[in-house]
Amino acid sequence: MPTILGQNQYGKAENRVVKITRDGDTHHIKDLNVSVALSGDLDDVHYNGSNANCLPTDTTKNTCFAFAKEYGIESAEQYGIHLARHFVDSQPSIHRARIRIEEYSWERIGGSDSNSKFIGADEVKHSFVRKGQETRLAQITYDGEQFEVLSGLKDLTVMNSTNSEFWGYIKDKYTTLQEDYDRILATSLSTWWRHNWTSDEQRMPSWERSYEQAKKHILHAFVETYSLSLQQTLYQMGSRVINNRSEIDEIRFSAPNKHHFRQDLSPFGLDNEAKDGAVYYAADRPYGLIEATILRDGVEPKIPVDMTNL
Repeated sequence: MPTILGQNQYGKAENRVVKITRDGDTHHIKDLNVSVALSGDLDDVHYNGSNANCLPTDTTKNTCFAFAKEYGIESAEQYGIHLARHFVDSQPSIHRARIRIEEYSWERIGGSDSNSKFIGADEVKHSFVRKGQETRLAQITYDGEQFEVLSGLKDLTVMNSTNSEFWGYIKDKYTTLQEDYDRILATSLSTWWRHNWTSDEQRMPSWERSYEQAKKHILHAFVETYSLSLQQTLYQMGSRVINNRSEIDEIRFSAPNKHHFRQDLSPFGLDNEAKDGAVYYAADRPYGLIEATILRDGVEPKIPVDMTNL
């Protein structure tokens, strides 16, 4: 039976690019994990092994490092836009480039309050500790005419120790879960949001501010929503972002419900009520997985439903 070639792409995955910028004695870090995927006129390399239209993956790796030095890294998004544009515009055989970036955050370590000095310096501004919260995400796709810029984050773990309930759900012969009117709500958020900037003809967003503001609105909505379901909380978080950030048209969440069950202490003659300050068992699996897309009215969804296969 004859076969034909379907969708294909290639590139160099997980280039660890760390850029140090020195502003006098004050240093700044951009720590990225960059993956490049290219597609275009690549039939011959699959059918007969001709590499005539194939830019080596080693070259894509070198370009990632060279661009970090030549142009700097203002933001993950801006850096990815530079790379995607370069691969498509400089290579006739490449018609589409996708740059996927994880950014790892660092925060500055301050000196001690003692009078001791480090190698004679008045203040240390080049020491950092890796932040343990979320990993920032960016994905930039360019087809020679338009960009698609997705930003996001993963592994942002949040908890409300009250102001959450779960009751009134369907019950059948297999239901054992008890209704709860004062429960812990905890999740580890993964989310992507899509910007409506697509070309140089539009005003480009401030990517750093956009990210910080989107994250802020997500967290504020989590805090300020009295939750009757995790679904309700996700909708409120997405709506808050869309309503406050005009550059964002679509946001998708994937949220595992990190269950905390009140431990039964009655065999020991102990009450364990939430109102008194309860003891919980934190279950890592199985877990409820809640996912949802929130859109600006009139906008078509473009973020894939399966976020693990973007």
